[in-house]
Amino acid sequence: MSLATTYSPTDVEAKWYQRWQEQGFFKATANPKKVPYTVVIPPPNVTGVLHMGHMLNNTIQDVLVRRARMQGKEACWVPGTDHASIATEAKVVAQLKEQGIAKSDLTREQFLSHAFDWKEKYGGIILEQLKKLGASCDWDRTRFTMEPDLTDAVLRVFVDLYNKGLIYRGVRMVNWDPEGRTAISDEEVIAKDVQAKMYYLNYAVVGQEGQFLTVATSRPETIMADVAVAVNPNDPRYAHLAGATVRIPLLGREIPVIFDEYVSMDFGTGALKVTPAHDLNDYELGVKHNLPVIDILADNGTLNEKAVLYVGQDRFAARKQIAKDLQEAGLLEKIEEYASIVQTSERTKAVIEPKLSLQWFMKMEHLAKPALDVVENDTVRLHPPKFKNMYRAWMENVRDWCISRQLWWGQQIPAYYLPDGTFVVALTAEAALAQARTQSGDAALQLSDLRQDEDVLDTWFSSWLWPISVFDGFKDPDNADINYFYPTNDLVTGPDILFFWVARMIMAGIEFRQEVPFKNVYLTGIVRDAQGRKMSKQLGNSPDPLDLIAQYGADGVRTGMLFSAPAGNDLLFDIKLVEQGRNFSNKLWNAFRLVKGWEADAKLPFVNEKAVLWFEARLQAAIIELEDHFEKFRMSDALMTVYKLVWDDFCALYLEMVKPTYQHPIDAETLRHTTAYLETLLKLLHPFMPFITEELWHELAERGPREYVCVAPWPKASAPAAPARILADMEKSLAIVAGIRSVRNQKNIGPNKPLALVAKTDDAALLAEFDAIIRKLGNISEMSFADAGPAASVSFVLGGSEFFIPLEGHIDMAAERTRLEKELEYAQGFRESVQRKLGNEKFAQNAKPEVLEKERQKLADAEVKIVALEQALSAL
Repeated sequence: MSLATTYSPTDVEAKWYQRWQEQGFFKATANPKKVPYTVVIPPPNVTGVLHMGHMLNNTIQDVLVRRARMQGKEACWVPGTDHASIATEAKVVAQLKEQGIAKSDLTREQFLSHAFDWKEKYGGIILEQLKKLGASCDWDRTRFTMEPDLTDAVLRVFVDLYNKGLIYRGVRMVNWDPEGRTAISDEEVIAKDVQAKMYYLNYAVVGQEGQFLTVATSRPETIMADVAVAVNPNDPRYAHLAGATVRIPLLGREIPVIFDEYVSMDFGTGALKVTPAHDLNDYELGVKHNLPVIDILADNGTLNEKAVLYVGQDRFAARKQIAKDLQEAGLLEKIEEYASIVQTSERTKAVIEPKLSLQWFMKMEHLAKPALDVVENDTVRLHPPKFKNMYRAWMENVRDWCISRQLWWGQQIPAYYLPDGTFVVALTAEAALAQARTQSGDAALQLSDLRQDEDVLDTWFSSWLWPISVFDGFKDPDNADINYFYPTNDLVTGPDILFFWVARMIMAGIEFRQEVPFKNVYLTGIVRDAQGRKMSKQLGNSPDPLDLIAQYGADGVRTGMLFSAPAGNDLLFDIKLVEQGRNFSNKLWNAFRLVKGWEADAKLPFVNEKAVLWFEARLQAAIIELEDHFEKFRMSDALMTVYKLVWDDFCALYLEMVKPTYQHPIDAETLRHTTAYLETLLKLLHPFMPFITEELWHELAERGPREYVCVAPWPKASAPAAPARILADMEKSLAIVAGIRSVRNQKNIGPNKPLALVAKTDDAALLAEFDAIIRKLGNISEMSFADAGPAASVSFVLGGSEFFIPLEGHIDMAAERTRLEKELEYAQGFRESVQRKLGNEKFAQNAKPEVLEKERQKLADAEVKIVALEQALSAL
């Protein structure tokens, strides 16, 4: 045989991936003769490298796509990457800094040139890594969210929505990332639990010598932006302050005391500093009372000139300094520690600032309603459906989307400003000029008179169009690909982006194609370590996926990831799961080598009919079960069904039933069935373990140039030829074998020693029918029937039958009797000691109920053991 004695993944994986690509098996074209099956990859950041979350997500996608391909569908898996505005710009800025270049020293065009160079060098790394995992993407269809056609789609959508009145520009309170120096959406904000400090500050009441109004704040550095102090009109403590003003500590500026029922009387001191520029609630309070707005923070998180004090200091440095200065000035009442939550930027980890900013927004209410309806009525199904509640909560409380970012890397907003400050929105500069001339009535306007908005669009504003734009559905709305491959079938992603990617794609699909973009959303869990912590580079608890593949093989890693990855539930990653996956590969390899080592003799009779009929029935039952798991997106259960079929039923049982005596031939009919079963098992395993199955497929038989398992027909369930009772009867027979093996273990009788079996049963027909299998698996030399057990035997009971195994000649009877007698003597002594303790009236009255119950259980266990030992001695 040419097959190696042990399976070496590195010898086969690169070989088969290259051949699959050479044969074009992953390429998909619009084919009216076939049913389309489409998956679009959640585009990983162009900055990214493969991590454990990608491994899980893309393994599940590949399983679905490979199965669909084998089902004869036109399977199209579209790969690509996301330009990731904030993350990529940060990478490029850091690289330029290492070269002594500041972003501020470059023009936009120069910076973008550096950024695209960086993308060309590093942007495709993760896609190449996915190939090592076995991802069967149509690589010719690879897209990038900032490539020209996809950028054009984004700009077209912006113009369209603006013209529909759904995009507007205005001053709103936004989440400001001082490190990224850009606004970010609510969904890009991560809440973190922290221990914070509450500072109690004294504001001097003007005209009332020695009187102070104490205000509690967690952000003393913002007091220079205070424009009022608010109290509740029903609070008797402050009724005397009507019309009063107070002085801001240290700064001395006078601000009014205002009354509003928004202020809680039983929180803090019942007095609230009002800082409209730096708190959303304060902003709304300021609008209500017509208060001014003073923004004291620069875009980088330092205090600006409007602060007057601490100008140029970082906000957190200013907080420490102002606390000291307030203490020295006698204006700090006290400081209290308390548990709090801070909002941080998902990308830069910086603490975000609420900031009033002139930004572009998109109205969401119009788009959210139909996107909620299609999930509620299961036009789009979430798997598991428990996420419907989360989805509903988001969609019913949707806010307008801040879509502008103060960056250069991204799609520049197609808004053009005229010299008078008004603006027009158009797809191109030329179209903008024509609009500007009409709008202004100035036909002499030139392109040089217009200034394009410097902001770029939020990354999600491109990725929400992904299922349409990857098929050029905006560039050519009636092209063959978009008409054939859209809507896609299944989306595999994480619940953390359910709203700001999944929901928005549904909105875009309905708005621009009048059709949902996919039918099913499979929501994976988060990959965590054994302690339940999310895997991350920072914690150092995440193994390198490529190292895992190199050590355990891609198939081992794929199955290891899926062994405990039920939809929607976090996966507690354990390296033992990957070891189990590798062991499964080895088990399959060795089973294959065993079968390939058999030689057939056409003259031998077909003696394994029962085993063949039984495995056929098990195979058909497993296929039906497998289809049900796939239908319900139970991917982990689907793998376990095939795993148990191969490991338990085929390897541990069927092959043991049919394998010939060592160095003897097997009958041709059994080998034919066994080979056919093995071929079917390779097909069922292929979506989960593509590499080893392709290797064994080609070793199993001569194949044509395009006869690969990756395009072999997917097995369909058929009515088994076996009688309906075959599974139940075999189960009884295997239970007898298990009883025999248990006796061997108890009595330390090796598996190679033949034993006799005596049955006391009314079901002699079953034993006669399965005589050969029981004899072979149990190593039984003779089987007989009796009304009572023979002397010197041990028995076990199954159902209404009792089975006896004579021990004469297999164990030292005298030594066994001595051992049992000593064990019985000890058990009887133990029973007596427990009985004495329970019979002690003082103990019975004073012992706790649980102690009494424990002693009673000891007595019951001793009784059972004594009976068993007496029976064993009687049998001897």
